[in-house]
Order: sequence, then C-alpha cells, then structure tokens
Amino acid sequence: MRTPSAVITPRAGRGRLADLAERGPAMERQRVSRARMARRVTRRVRWVTTRAVPIGIALAVLGAGGLGALWALTSPRFTVTEVAVTGASRLRPEEVVAASGIGPGTNLFRLDRGTVVARLEALPLIRRAEMVRRFPNQVTLAVEERRPFTLAHAGRLHWIDEQGVNLGAETRAVAPKAPVITGLAPADLSADRGPSARVATGISLLRVLLRSETTLLQQISEIDVSRPDGPVLYTVDGIEVRLGADDWEARLGRLQGVLAQVRSGGEAVGTIDLRFRDQVVLKTVTR
Repeated sequence: MRTPSAVITPRAGRGRLADLAERGPAMERQRVSRARMARRVTRRVRWVTTRAVPIGIALAVLGAGGLGALWALTSPRFTVTEVAVTGASRLRPEEVVAASGIGPGTNLFRLDRGTVVARLEALPLIRRAEMVRRFPNQVTLAVEERRPFTLAHAGRLHWIDEQGVNLGAETRAVAPKAPVITGLAPADLSADRGPSARVATGISLLRVLLRSETTLLQQISEIDVSRPDGPVLYTVDGIEVRLGADDWEARLGRLQGVLAQVRSGGEAVGTIDLRFRDQVVLKTVTR
C-alpha cells in the first residue's frame, strides 16, 4: 500500500500550496491599497508639473528673446543713418567719423563702444572720446581735442600739448606766447614711443615759469633741453642762462633780480650761471 509522498514532483498534482507563514505586522503593511497608489501617482505628477511648466516657460522666453535679438540685429530700422560729432575744432567732423569706423549700413546694436572709443583716442589730436547711441538710428561722437601748449623744435617746429604729445608740424610764421622748447631730435616727439624725458623736462620747467606769475616768462624765448647738466634758458636779448637740474623755483627767483641788475648796469652780459648754490657767475661780452 502506497503512502502519500511529501515531495512535489513535476508529475504531482497541482494542488493549492498551503500558506504556512505567519502574517506579522510587517507583512500586513506591505499591502498597498489603490487609494494610496493613487495618492503616490498624484504627488509624482504634481512634482513633474511644478518643474516642467517653469522650464517650459523659460525656454519659451529664451526662444522669444533670441528671435527678438535677431530681429534687432538685422532690422533696417536700427541701421545708422546719422553720425553727429561734437567738440571737434581742429579736426573736421568727417575725419572723426572716418576714424571711428562707423560706415554706411552699420547696425546700432552691433557697434562696440570700446572699439569705437579706442579708434578715436588713437588720433594724436584727440585726448578723450565718447560714443552715445540715439535710438533708433543715430550716433553721437563726443571728442575732447588736445590743446596746443607750446612749440617744440625737433628738426622743425611742432605744436605739443601739456603731456608732450606731438600735435603736428607748424608751417606758418607764428609768434609763440611761451618759450620754445629746443634741443630735441625727431625721435623725442615720436608718436610710437611717446614724449621723451627731455620733452618732459622742458614742459616741467615751462610750468614753473607759468606758476611764477612774474614778467620773467616774457623775457625767456627758449628752453634748451639738450645739455646733460640741466636745461639752459635764452632770454629775448640773447643771454644764456645755465639753470641746473633742480631747485628751479629758487633759481628763477634769483634770475629775475640778476636780469634787473644787468639792465640797470648797462653791461653786456653773455652768460648767467645759476648752478651754484650761493653764487651767480656772469660772463660779459665785448660789444
């Protein structure tokens, strides 16, 4: 007589297997109800929506902005039709416009302010420049020109400003209101390297003369900066004044008194040497 086998085999019957495990609290909580599942799905949809909608709006705004920028950069409405120039007196307005690089058909939004200003300030006669856009199709170029300060002789006469920048040659006969700086070579006024130390010396001494507020400035016709021991002045009467390399204000004060004595004495003096601290050396000439 056969007894029932406890081993399940492929040929055994398909009976229902008994659930032999005990259902504890942990297993009971593993059941997910339909209501809970619906809540989970709702939360996920809400999370995606709260992030997807702003992203979509941002992409739409960026797309619209891109189309707007493309329209502004290509629309004939913003093509520059007028370029005004202010502050120019020695330069002609057309020269300023040509130097700026703003040509026909230029779009107002494509203009680079820094590039335009750099081009204008590269001109020797322009000290400062500014570019102002005036919508929809106008540009104003405001320039401040360099002002002539005095004449400098470097092979020929040139006007220079207070920084020693060469403003161009003077071909006409002029009566300068300030002493001419001499003893220079063309390289001293080179635009590539800028004013040399000798030019700076002459300008510094001329400023001291201007600050003195005396009649001495009208008595000096030339400042020679070619000598290594300091600048030499020449008076309108042809007297050579060796000033030395420092303490110019004190020595110029002494010079004014010496010149007054020379004129009152009636003696012909060729050279006045002020390089010594407590001594003035005069060299007379025979007439």
